[in-house]
This record gives sequence, C-alpha cells and structure tokens, in this order.
Amino acid sequence: MPPHSVRLPLVLLFALAASPALAQPKADPDWPCPQRKVTTLGYGSVWTGPDLAEAGEWGNDREAAQLARKLASRRTELREVDTLLDEFAAKVDPAEKGKRLTRVFAGVFEVINGERSTVMNGITRYAQGQRRLAERIRDEADKVSELKDSPESDPTKVASKEATDLETQFNWDRRIFDERNQSVSYVCEVPTILEQRLGEVARRIQSRL
Repeated sequence: MPPHSVRLPLVLLFALAASPALAQPKADPDWPCPQRKVTTLGYGSVWTGPDLAEAGEWGNDREAAQLARKLASRRTELREVDTLLDEFAAKVDPAEKGKRLTRVFAGVFEVINGERSTVMNGITRYAQGQRRLAERIRDEADKVSELKDSPESDPTKVASKEATDLETQFNWDRRIFDERNQSVSYVCEVPTILEQRLGEVARRIQSRL
C-alpha cells in the first residue's frame, strides 16, 4: 500500500466536516444544523387566542389534557385533528368551550415544546460526538501516515501489525462518521417538523373558538 494511502480519506473527511449538514455557526459550535437555533418557543408566534394563564391549568382538566397529549403526538395524523377537536367541543358546556379549548392548546404547546427541547439537546450531544470522532480520525490518520512514512518502513514488506491495526481502526471510525453524518440532515428537520405541527394544531383550535 502506498505510504500516503490514508491521506485521500482525510480529504473526504474534511469535505464532510465542511458540508452544510455539519456547518457550525460561530455563535454555537455545538449546533450542526443550518436552521437557526431557537432553544425555547414562545406560544405567541402561533397563538392569537385567549391568554393561556386565564384559562387555568390544563393538567387539571382531565379531558383537555388527554386530548392535548393526543394532538401533540406525531402518531396522531393531522387529518384526525379536526374530528378529535369537534368531538371534544361537542361534549363541553358552550359557556366553557373557549376556556377549555385554550387549555387544550396550552397542553399541546407544553408537550411539543418539551419534546422539541429534548430533540435539540440530543442534536447538540450528537454534534459534540461527531466532532470528537472527527478529531480522533484525524489523529489516527496522522499516526498511520507516520508509521508508513518512517525511514524504517519498507513498502515491499508486509505492513507492521501496529500500522495494520491502526489503519483498520481508522477505516472503521471513518465509516461510523460517514453513516452518522448522513443522518444529520434528517435529525435537524425534527424541530422544524414539531414547530409546524404546533402551528397547524393551534390554527385548528383557534378556528373553533
């Protein structure tokens, strides 16, 4: 194997690290997504209905809380939301309808915002792990190159066990890095998907107030 055989993968590695999926804004080196990092959502961006505080604690309204958790769950198709809201609205006292639907939104907001925060913390840990792995791969590649380029190295002879083992580890780590890198774009979309769901559910609740 040529003495500089591990250098080409390094070029690929640096290219991956500079790709949009791993582009890291200067403001936060642990945020790998092209989307701007917003740690906490404010309900005012999607809700123009009654004040949530005036509606009372949503968790104390059993039916509203159950519906809120169901509407917040991505397992519930958006096409089901209207039916679920209509069924809930038909059962409540008309005088309390606005207040109780507001509680439903308050629950949806809190559940989705909590899930989104968990996802964003996971993305940060993911990016930190990728950066550590990239640093380790660079170190491994440098060490393999040093072993292969050393004066004692004879390219006509079988590579030393140390060089062979290190290059095997390098190739394995690079494969893991590549596989993880391919999923970054999808992971970065999850907060946006949650925000869109929150906005859509909010719109449908408000249309019934």
